[in-house]
Amino acid sequence: MAKNQNNRIRPAQLQADLDALTALRSFSDYAPANPAYAMQKLESSLTGLKSAQDAELAAQNTLASARDAASAAEWDLHNMLLGAKDQVIAQYGSDSDQVQSLGLKKKSEYKAPKLRSKPRRSLAPPCPPQIRAPLLPPPNSLNLGEVSAVRTEGVINP
Repeated sequence: MAKNQNNRIRPAQLQADLDALTALRSFSDYAPANPAYAMQKLESSLTGLKSAQDAELAAQNTLASARDAASAAEWDLHNMLLGAKDQVIAQYGSDSDQVQSLGLKKKSEYKAPKLRSKPRRSLAPPCPPQIRAPLLPPPNSLNLGEVSAVRTEGVINP
């Protein structure tokens, strides 16, 4: 017997059990010593399994449809209340106590937007861009051939 019969059997194990039952059906001389494991008992156990699985599937389908109906009803109520809040604002005004009783903020409870001051422009003309000298490679990155060419460039050979 299994240790914990509250957990579901893995589908692979259940399929192996069904395969073993199919193989057991092919034994014409199967006569167990314990009558609790007779072929009639095994077949009735299989019938019980099939009916329990069918009932579980029907319950899952019923649960899914009930969940969908509840979700639709929740959204219907939510959308109706959003419309009712808009109607309360239209009827009583956005700064009324009725609006606050619905859980909304009054218009006067919001902070006023702060005005930003523009940055001052200076009267002096903008500075001209600085001219930068081209960057030279570091002295250790030159190979000897380039160094000799650089040195002999300005020298006049007789």
